[in-house]
Amino acid sequence: MAGELRCDSVWYGADLITMRDGQYNPITDGAIAVKDGVIVWIGPRAEAGDIQADNQTDFAGGIIMPGFIDCHTHLVFGGDRSHEFEQRLNGVSYAEIAAQGGGIISTVRATRDASLDELVSSARWRIDCLLAEGVTTLEIKSGYGLDEASEVRMMMAIRQLAQQIPADVLSTCLAAHAVPPEFADNPDGWIDLICEQLLPRVKRENLADAVDAFCEHLAFSPQQVARVFARAKQLDLPVKLHAEQLSSLGGSTLAAQFNALSADHLEYASERDVQAMAEHGTVAVLLPGAFYLLRETQLPPIDLFRQYRVPMALASDANPGTSPALSLRLMLNMACTLFRFTPEEALAGVTLYGAQALGLADSHGSLEVGKVANFVHWPLARPAELVYWLGGQLPCQVIYRGEAQ
Repeated sequence: MAGELRCDSVWYGADLITMRDGQYNPITDGAIAVKDGVIVWIGPRAEAGDIQADNQTDFAGGIIMPGFIDCHTHLVFGGDRSHEFEQRLNGVSYAEIAAQGGGIISTVRATRDASLDELVSSARWRIDCLLAEGVTTLEIKSGYGLDEASEVRMMMAIRQLAQQIPADVLSTCLAAHAVPPEFADNPDGWIDLICEQLLPRVKRENLADAVDAFCEHLAFSPQQVARVFARAKQLDLPVKLHAEQLSSLGGSTLAAQFNALSADHLEYASERDVQAMAEHGTVAVLLPGAFYLLRETQLPPIDLFRQYRVPMALASDANPGTSPALSLRLMLNMACTLFRFTPEEALAGVTLYGAQALGLADSHGSLEVGKVANFVHWPLARPAELVYWLGGQLPCQVIYRGEAQ
């Protein structure tokens, strides 16, 4: 029983899908008491006792889920690449598009030309699409500036967005995303600049919460990534890695050896990679949007992740080139249909394990006492409906830090 408890708000009249331990762990006809934006009591309504609250909300049915966590996005950038999408569908190859000045370099050019205000405003409408579907925490990466000034401007935009929206926003420095055109013949020179100039500035000015890189034959080698990670660790910045998306280079093992929060994509991860991730507590972040848009046929090793008990998170990978995804809920369905997730696994992937991939598992991702009061009421009968419905915007009430939005 809660006994006598004074709090700011109490929310009841719905079944609570707590996602404790990455499972539904439901509480039928539950109640949640919130004080100072934190859950201070949770349990069956019948056991709530004498809870005194300034605000009381009775939902009269439905379910309450933890707020969704989108742990891998590239939402800040200039321009758009819809014309390239159309070109590809009309038979123009990616190599031809790149030769015409397209591909990631076109986004780099547009991002460099964009002002801070333009980056913020163009990202805002994309973010609003995610918020409308119950996202209350998201990560946003840099990586389309590819020079010091533009990378810093991107991270400043991310920090500004964090002050404007009702969601917890984390910034990740992904300067090692691609080789800048100015360093085409000297990629190690760009790595030098990242390690010697950019990352110390990122730390000094508190521009990012983590450091990421792209380990792939068309980006950076494991040896180059190791240099970036070693510098990040010296600066006490957590790391994560785009790894094994297009080929097997052992990036996931490298990431795990640096105790990375996550390794992301992972279509070509080997059993050795999975073992290393399990040993070091590195989360597997799977991105079905990019898998779908690129018409990939190599599935991530889902059964190995299950076998070795590697937590599997899901994210939108929202970006202008390979995953223009503005619906995290659609990613839930894709994970189930394309990757053979169960609905419970998919929902754990955007709640508790999404939080773990951001280093937030102690404060976010499940409905438990002591965690932030980020949750969503859905007028639905069961959690699987969130995965089942394709398209459309399901009605919901978002509560962020204990306040209805």
